Formats: sequence, C-alpha cells, structure tokens
Amino acid sequence: MSTSLFNYFVGYTSRPDILFVSVLSPSLALAPCKMEIRRSILLLFFLFQGTIIVSSAQSEFSFLRKFSFSNRHEENGGDGRKQPCTNCHDEQESITVAYTNPSGAIRTFKINFKELSSLNQTKETAGLGDISNELLVNRSELSLTSRLEANDQTRSQIQNDEPIDPIKRKRELLRQKRREKRTMDLIHMSQENETDIQNAAINRTKYFVNKVQDRYSIWRVLYQNPMSDSVLMLMKDQIIMAKVYASIFYSKKELDLYQLLIMRIKENQDAIGDASSDNELHESALEQAKAMGHALTSAKDKLHKSEEIEKKIRAILQLSEEKINSAKKQNTFLVQHAAKTVPKPLHCLHLQLTNDYYNYYKEEKFEEEKSKLEDSSLYHYAVFSDNVLATSVVINSTVAHAKEPHKHVFHIVTDRLNFPAMKMWFRMHPPNHATIQVQNIDNFKWLNSSYCSVLRQLESARIKEYYFKFNHPSSLSAGHENLKYRNPKYLSMLNHLRFYMPEVYPKLNKILFLDDDVVVQRDLTPLWSVNLKGMVNGAVETCKESFHRFDTYLNFSNPKISENFDPRACGWAFGMNMFDLKEWKKRNITGIYHYWQDLNEDRKLWKLGSLPPGLITFYNLTYPLNRTWHVLGLGYDPAVDPKEIESAAVVHYNGNYKPWLDLAIAKYKHYWSNYVKFDNPYIQRCFMND
Repeated sequence: MSTSLFNYFVGYTSRPDILFVSVLSPSLALAPCKMEIRRSILLLFFLFQGTIIVSSAQSEFSFLRKFSFSNRHEENGGDGRKQPCTNCHDEQESITVAYTNPSGAIRTFKINFKELSSLNQTKETAGLGDISNELLVNRSELSLTSRLEANDQTRSQIQNDEPIDPIKRKRELLRQKRREKRTMDLIHMSQENETDIQNAAINRTKYFVNKVQDRYSIWRVLYQNPMSDSVLMLMKDQIIMAKVYASIFYSKKELDLYQLLIMRIKENQDAIGDASSDNELHESALEQAKAMGHALTSAKDKLHKSEEIEKKIRAILQLSEEKINSAKKQNTFLVQHAAKTVPKPLHCLHLQLTNDYYNYYKEEKFEEEKSKLEDSSLYHYAVFSDNVLATSVVINSTVAHAKEPHKHVFHIVTDRLNFPAMKMWFRMHPPNHATIQVQNIDNFKWLNSSYCSVLRQLESARIKEYYFKFNHPSSLSAGHENLKYRNPKYLSMLNHLRFYMPEVYPKLNKILFLDDDVVVQRDLTPLWSVNLKGMVNGAVETCKESFHRFDTYLNFSNPKISENFDPRACGWAFGMNMFDLKEWKKRNITGIYHYWQDLNEDRKLWKLGSLPPGLITFYNLTYPLNRTWHVLGLGYDPAVDPKEIESAAVVHYNGNYKPWLDLAIAKYKHYWSNYVKFDNPYIQRCFMND
C-alpha cells in the first residue's frame, strides 16, 4: 500500500498527557480538535487499528506505524483500571508519545503540552492534512528533544553517583546549548542554503592546488605518526631552557643548581646524539627527559618571578635569528656560486674540443647550407649559448621529434671563447639531416656601445663597482638579499641578444627562440602555423593567482612604471618564444627596448636581467600560447606535476638547479640526460673518468 495514501491521526486517551499517533486512510481522516469527541475518536481508532498495514520499506515515516499502550497500562496499575490522578495538573504540562522504531523496539519521549497548543486550538474547519503537515515539520525536532532528554537523564544518573563539579557542569550545559543550537540551525536550514553550502565546498575543491603533495604525502612513513619525534623535540627544548636557567644561576653564584643543570644538559645531549627521530634515541632518553623535567621544575620555582628569564630568552631568540639570517645569506651565496661555476667535466669537454679544433679542423664552405640559412620556407631556431653540451641536448631533442628534420635550421650564437668548441662539436656530430650554423657574437660589428644600451651601461664605473667591489652594499658581508642579481650571466651580451633578432637574422620572417636549458619532447613544427593575431611575441603565460605578474618584476612605486603598465598584467616566459620578425620591424621593438633600457641605467625601474625589459618591450604585443607548449620550473621547483611534464612540448630547467650540475633535482634529470650521448669519446673522457 503506497504511503502517499495515508494521513496522520492524532488521538487522546482519558488521560490528557498521553498522545497516540497512528496512520489512517484519507476516508477516515478526522480532526480531533475538541475534548467532546475524544471518546468517539478512540472508538474509531480501535475499530480500524487492526486493518492498518504499512510497509516500513515503502514508507519514509515507518516509525509511526505502530504505537504502544504499555505506558498507559502500567500507569493504571497494571490491570487496566484507572488509578486516582494526584498530579494531573502538573502532568497536563507535558505529553508522552509512544512509538515503535523501524527495528521494532518501543520508544517514548515527552514534549511540552504548550508546544502542541497550535494543534489543540485548531479551528473546527481545519482538516487532518494541516495536523499532518505540522507533524512532518516538527518530526525532527521531537526526535531531537527525546535524544537530548535521554542524554540529560543519563548524565543526571551519573552525576547522582559522583560529586558534581560546578565548573564542569557549567561547561557541559554550555556545550549542550551549542549542540542544540547547531542542530536546530541544520534542521531549519532551507534547501536553497544547503545547496549553496554544498556548491561552495565543491568549488573550493576544484581550485585547491597542492604543489607539494609528493613531498608531504600522508602515506610516507615519516608522516604516519605525527608525533614520531615528540620526545626528541621535548629534550631539545629542555636543553634550551636548562641553558637559560643555568646562566642565571651562575650569575647569582648558586652553583648547586647550576651544576645540576649542566649535568642534565650533558646527559640529554649524550642521549640525543645524532638522532633525528625518537626511534634513533638512546634507550635511556625518556628517563633523562624526566630527570631534566624535575630539574627544570626546581629551577622554575626558584626563579618564578625573575625578569632575568625573559631577558635571557629574548637574547637567545635574537641570537638565533641572527644565526638563521646569516645561514640564509651563506646558502644563497653558495647556491649562486655553484650555479655560475662551470663543472670540471664540462670545462674539460670545452678544452678538448677547442684543442682538436685548432689541431685538426679545416673550415669548409657549403653553398647549399648557406641557401638554407636564409630560406623563409624552412623552420628556423635561434639558440644563444656558451654551453656545448646543453646546446647539443636542445638540438638533439628537437631533431629527434621532428617529422621532417631536413626542414629544420638551427642558428647558434656563442662567444669568442667557446666558438671553437661549439664549431668542433657540431662538425663532428651533426644532427640527422638538420642544418647547423654556428656564429661568433664578436663578429657582429653593429653590436657596439654606441648602438647597444646594455653594452654602454656595462662599461660604466657604477656597474663595475656593483659587480667587483667586495664592500658594495650588495656583497655578502653587507647582507643584501638580491645576490642572485650579481650573476655574471647578466654581463653577457648572449643574454641580451634576443632583443636584436631582426639585426641577427635580417632575411627571416619568423624564428623560434630556445634557451639552452630546455628539452624538446614533441614536434614543434605546428608553432609556425599559430596565428599570432598581429602580435610580435608568442609565449606561454606564467601568472597564477598573484604570482609572476608585472608587479613581481617591476618597481611600480616609480611613476614611469605605474603610469604605463598594469601591475596585474600577466607575465610570460622567455625560453620558448615565437617571434614574428616582420611585425618586429614594423613596430620598432628594438627601439622600444633601447628607450626603457636607457631609463633604467640606475636600476630603479627593475633589477638586472632580460625578463623585466622583455615584459616592458613586448607589453600588449605578446600572444599567449597554450600552456602545454612550455612547462617551467624544473630548475627550482621539486613539485612540478609529472602529468604536465609528460604532456609538455618543451620542459624548461629555469632556475639554479641546471641538469648538468650536481645541484640538479634528481627526479627531473633523466628528461635531459636521455639526449646526452654517453658513448661519445669526448663525454667518456671528461665525464666518465671524473
């Protein structure tokens, strides 16, 4: 029988404090609103009680299907006869409801009579449907009231056996009120509000990004027990406090406590040893910690109101901060030093190649290659580098994934010192069918201080002092935080040559610029078909939320910057850039670069580097490429998403941890080393025998 065919019936016995709730068919729906018809209602109830069949599996209100008369039977003395009512006036204040839950167990609860006054005072014209609606609304509230009263009765029984602490009782009452309020709020919450809360939670999970998931995974053994080193941390804290107290007692000439604390400090240090977790502690460590605790308690009682403790702790805190700052500066200096130092195997490779170049190489001219160098129908790449091995990886990885290698032309520009090694390497190891051109930057006669702003600034005394004076404010001893800007790569014109593309390649229409610290993982030919929509530079944007926007790189406190650029404009990456050289010439991009570079002679607009002037020069002239073309961070971020790396066309080791250095992040190194020919005699001679 469908539950939709039922309404709810409310009846009263001769005792006004007992309410019976049953389920009747619509044809028997009555409104027992007046005391005169109570007996008629009871008669009807007994008449049809045996004919009601409600399936609990079909009805969502199955807890109302059967109601017991056991309470009434017991209150009438057990034999069905009505007993004298001595407290009828008090009992009328509440109503007892009896019902069976879905499991068949009998349950009762009381509700205040006043809470159902709206039911008792219903007009004669009101139907049973109104009463059933009220019961549906108050169903959860009545159930909640019964549970809370049951909890109160249980707690009161326990408290009758034990002494009642007034403070605990007050806390318990406050907690109960808070629980009731929270529950009632949930009961009365509208469907719309509940849906809004669920949607808000779902949206938060969509935009949650945990970049350090692999480093702080709860599945790692280290994080299975969050208190795995609690004893070790306690003992270290005890040692610090013991040193504080010991120094104070020594100044007060209280040598007994001083010697006790010194002894405990030595014992704790011996127990700790070189341990980094509780499992590595000496078996006596816990006992030593307890003994130290007793000693510290005695010292604290003696110096409880001493101001010397606060002064001493402040001094220790200040000293610790100074040590931390000093360690950070030293770490920055050492990382920068390691990043800019040429490794011994790489230096060996360059020396071997240079020696062979001058001993065996005879320069030859290839006319067909020269024709390819200026053919705009081919795919041209520009790589500016002084690193032979890194450049070879860029070219090897690009050619390995090219569908038509013979259509790809690589233009390499290096400095005079590394030109012989670069020339020798690619003469002996030409890529498969691709064309290679190696040029010396010193042969560009147009690149001089009268034309190039950066060259003119590099010759100034101010820049020389910035880089080479040990007592300059940017030195390590002075504690300057921007030591990374003193990297010699900023002095190299190879880093700024990217702003002179039309001068270097006057016959080309488009060229793809690649840094020497990238690895290509799929065919880049489709990039030449991307419509830049009149823009000069095609690049992948790097801004996420508040990171890598213009205000990260430029000084917006300077009016020249704030009046011309948007601080929230999105930054983009150098490393893989498609340049439209026709639009470049039309918009005089090199002239824009010179204008802003001259304004920044005192480095007040931005620090040194090529990215900030690039953001300014190509402002509103950069077309955003799809992010899968270029993934960055492999040179500094150990938490780059592996899926992004695998799907990327180009991965970029931007940062200090280059793949050819010992600093490299180990899990990323294989993407680069896959394209190093370890069977090469030069590689084996310099790298394998190192």
